[in-house]
Amino acid sequence: MAEPASKPSLLFFVLIFLFFTSTSPRDLPDATTTTTTILDVTSSLQQAQDILSFDPQTQKPSTNTTITTTAQSFSTSTLSFSLELHSRETMYKTHHKDYKSLVLSRLYRDTARFNSLTTRLQLALEDISKSDLQPLETDIQPEDLSAPVTSGVSQGSGEYFTRVGVGNPARQFYMVLDTGSDINWLQCQPCTDCYQQTDPVFDPSASSTYAPVTCQSQQCSSLETSSCIGGRCLYQVNYGDGSYTLGDFATESVSFGNSGSVKNVPLGCGHNNEGLFVGAAGLLGLGGGPLSLTNQLKATSFSYCLVNRNSAGSSTLDFNSVQLGGDSATAPLMKNRKIDTFYYVGLSGMSVGGQMVSIPESAFRLDESGNGGIIVDCGTAITRLQTQAYNPLRDAFAKMTQNLKRTSAVALFDTCYDLSGQTSVRVPTVSFHFTGGKSWNLPAVNYLIPVDSAGTFCFAFAPTTSSLSIIGNVQQQGTRVTFDLANSRMGFSPNKC
Repeated sequence: MAEPASKPSLLFFVLIFLFFTSTSPRDLPDATTTTTTILDVTSSLQQAQDILSFDPQTQKPSTNTTITTTAQSFSTSTLSFSLELHSRETMYKTHHKDYKSLVLSRLYRDTARFNSLTTRLQLALEDISKSDLQPLETDIQPEDLSAPVTSGVSQGSGEYFTRVGVGNPARQFYMVLDTGSDINWLQCQPCTDCYQQTDPVFDPSASSTYAPVTCQSQQCSSLETSSCIGGRCLYQVNYGDGSYTLGDFATESVSFGNSGSVKNVPLGCGHNNEGLFVGAAGLLGLGGGPLSLTNQLKATSFSYCLVNRNSAGSSTLDFNSVQLGGDSATAPLMKNRKIDTFYYVGLSGMSVGGQMVSIPESAFRLDESGNGGIIVDCGTAITRLQTQAYNPLRDAFAKMTQNLKRTSAVALFDTCYDLSGQTSVRVPTVSFHFTGGKSWNLPAVNYLIPVDSAGTFCFAFAPTTSSLSIIGNVQQQGTRVTFDLANSRMGFSPNKC
């Protein structure tokens, strides 16, 4: 009687065995192999609300400069120093009454910025020479100049500012940082047309170190667009979005807190300035061209860490202080032979949730003609990817977030979610994979961002039909980005601010 009883037991174990082998790990849902991170929805929405009520008159951001070396003046790359950075919204109180209108204005500026960079690249690729570019028909004569005039533009451009001294005695000014341009300039008295800025307009007659540049000088010939009036070199910079600055090209002393000053820095003294520049006195060009501040300082490296644009905190811009630890993602730093301004990075691919996205290798390659490639830029907000890279990236993210409620597109964002009522959500990680094998994992707040106060969040990448791709500052927030110029490499170091 015992023998028949053993058959059901044997059948039971066979069934159990078949069950577990049929649900082996390779057949389980993708979630078991997907790498994820947490998005703090509540914190993101709170920051969005706080920036609307931030008033720099009563909550003025710190303007101290961190000094690592003290000197009266310097002209070599031996000095290491650090300057504070401030986001645009901490410089003056926003006029926007709701967060969505603030976001839309940011995206409007960002589109103008992106168009500016791609236009400049296209001119270089088409070998349009300086002689083909003529300044505006603006005849600057001293007797024609008047007191400062406030332009009607209320937007402002540049997302991050620092404070430097100009002239002798030095006057302090807030200046936009821009890795996508080379010319340093600021508004100058007297003005034919000057927009509103936080600080008084610079008066070159009050500085003992101001010196106009002659038309025969190397600095004048290095300008993309220049002309001469009475032996004076005139510069003009057009930013592709209708913004421009025009005036005298000169050399002047630029100082950095108590760490010293650099003499004879070429800069534009703008008497006619128009466009999206409201707030800052001018711009510091951190690009790779010969007239940029980095080249004038003979810097071997520089780095910055950008705080969240909705944060009232500050971050830093450091020169000649490379600190790339084991947790840093390093990548080749490359240059385009057609244009020396932009900083190209060697990117081999991208992943979502730990799984490589199927993107053609050519999507990120800088070719011999100067087309393609991807640059790192602190002035562009939203990362732009060629359509052949963006579409599979977006599709992979959307596939792994089917548990989140979708909602309609907002401006240039085509993938948005309704996270109202949520305190936090788990989302797949998004990562850049660089040539050489290193990868940079983005925090969720750097690619899923609020676009209103009601809980609408969007995937913060955008497609472009341009050959140029750009890693923007939203993706860079909270990461120290290092430009190791001496060794032609870049570094991305999370949480090193």
